[in-house]
Amino acid sequence: MAPERVLSGMRPTGAMHIGHYHGALKNWVRLQDEYPCFFFVADWHALTTAYDEVEIIEKSTWDMLIDWLAAGLDPERSTIFIQSRVIEHAELTLLLGMTTPLGWLERMPTYKDQIAKLSHKDLTTYGFLGYPLMQSADILIYRSHFVPVGEDQVPHIEITREVARRFNHLFGREPGFELKVKAAVAKLGKSDGKTFELLKKRYGEQGDADSLEEGRMLLANAKSLGSADRERLLGTLTGSQRQILVEPAALLTESPKVPGLDGAKMSKSYGNAIGMREEPAVVTKKVRTMPTDPARVRRDDPGDPEKCPVWALHKIYSSVETRDWVVKGCTTAGIGCLDCKQPLIDAILKEQEPIRERAQRYVDQPGLLRDIVDAGCDKARAAAQETMREVRQAMGLAYV
Repeated sequence: MAPERVLSGMRPTGAMHIGHYHGALKNWVRLQDEYPCFFFVADWHALTTAYDEVEIIEKSTWDMLIDWLAAGLDPERSTIFIQSRVIEHAELTLLLGMTTPLGWLERMPTYKDQIAKLSHKDLTTYGFLGYPLMQSADILIYRSHFVPVGEDQVPHIEITREVARRFNHLFGREPGFELKVKAAVAKLGKSDGKTFELLKKRYGEQGDADSLEEGRMLLANAKSLGSADRERLLGTLTGSQRQILVEPAALLTESPKVPGLDGAKMSKSYGNAIGMREEPAVVTKKVRTMPTDPARVRRDDPGDPEKCPVWALHKIYSSVETRDWVVKGCTTAGIGCLDCKQPLIDAILKEQEPIRERAQRYVDQPGLLRDIVDAGCDKARAAAQETMREVRQAMGLAYV
């Protein structure tokens, strides 16, 4: 049985800001200690909306990859690659498109939402309509078990599960399936075989989630089974026959919502972001000029931290003691706004110092970055090709 992989990716937007770091990258760094992780630059996805801005994609890709490595992603523990350099993503997208109902794509919450937000562009394209299916292919081609997402991305995981379930139902029916399942159960031995049949019945008749999990564990630990027999038994356990594609789960993780300098969502396009590798003097100037509670017109006017964008960043960067000092000083006018901002500036600069140091290595040696990506693409391609061999065979395209 394949290891429980984690997969995630980002469109190439260039150098990252601290919102990306706290919202995603810190979590990625943690996950690579717990799972085999695949992290990719979704450059094809960029073309679904930025097809008229192709000149920025390559530079944005390299800048973003430097920030990933500077944040702490380790190419020895994570597979880091570029989507378009693993051509199998496109092949699986095409093949999944043969059986995915059009209505599944049209009902995606982000479809009409993005068309409205980007009304200055023509997004009535095949590529934009199909991007959720390409996301599904990105996930399914690595048999990823978990995808770290926020609440707003859960619908994308749900459609991926539906796509996998439909594919397994349509193509997981190999000739002599029942006889092969019976032979695989016999390989488990009398005791484990009996337990498996009991768990399968309990899950099928009662929908008992514990029985499903016990069955999966039993199959994972069965040394007498080959990978094909494991897939057959897992398929019959879940009712989908042979499980060719793995149904992934959303890995919901708490991540702070990092506000921009003006209190709105942090975004480079809004001009309110602090870059992950921003120069110290620039960070200092940006924070010192942040707007504060409008009630604090004069130094001796008391304020309300909850009405101040600076306070939102203190919640992320400052210790309990510092936050208590801020609340007391602000509400009593015991400190001025510049006093309040200084420990925040110090905390941001302290966090960014090792990030800038790690990044400089790749800025000075671009060949090193390309070697890491080349190796990651090779590793990702090998995993993708393994899946595609089974997909082609299941769909009658093996020609052997």
